[in-house]
Amino acid sequence: MAETVSPLTLGAGTFNAFFSQETQTDPQYGRGGVAFAKRWSASVGDIVSQNFFGDFAVASAFHEDPRYHRMGEGHSMFRRFAYAVTRAVVIRKDSGGNTFNFDNVLGSAMSTGFSNLYYPSPSRTRNAMLIHFGTDIADNGFVNLAPEFWPDFRRKVLRRRH
Repeated sequence: MAETVSPLTLGAGTFNAFFSQETQTDPQYGRGGVAFAKRWSASVGDIVSQNFFGDFAVASAFHEDPRYHRMGEGHSMFRRFAYAVTRAVVIRKDSGGNTFNFDNVLGSAMSTGFSNLYYPSPSRTRNAMLIHFGTDIADNGFVNLAPEFWPDFRRKVLRRRH
């Protein structure tokens, strides 16, 4: 729940809406401020529903731990990058071991289906839904880069001088 009502959700919704506006991935919205607001609302709806279906419903049913667990320093940057991105399809079980990430995959599928309630008709095609589904899964992997590398960036780049 805390993840859903965080500035990160609003920022991610803004980023996704901006990207959609620039690339016209949902061209039926058009251009301009009203179109951006519709894209932003749909993007935040996607994030909230994916958090609900994936991080709550599916994670509970499959006994998965939806939190991201950092690999941290002591490993190469490439290994940490690969680890963060692969967490889109690999997750920890409540009991500790790794398993297939049903949380992300099924949660994204359910969220994509749910989005048919608020996306316009041209975005409800099979191809449009597959693009939204694939983007949701990939986004999860790339979003993991923030908690993996932010503490290092903050310590090395943003450190305070005493």
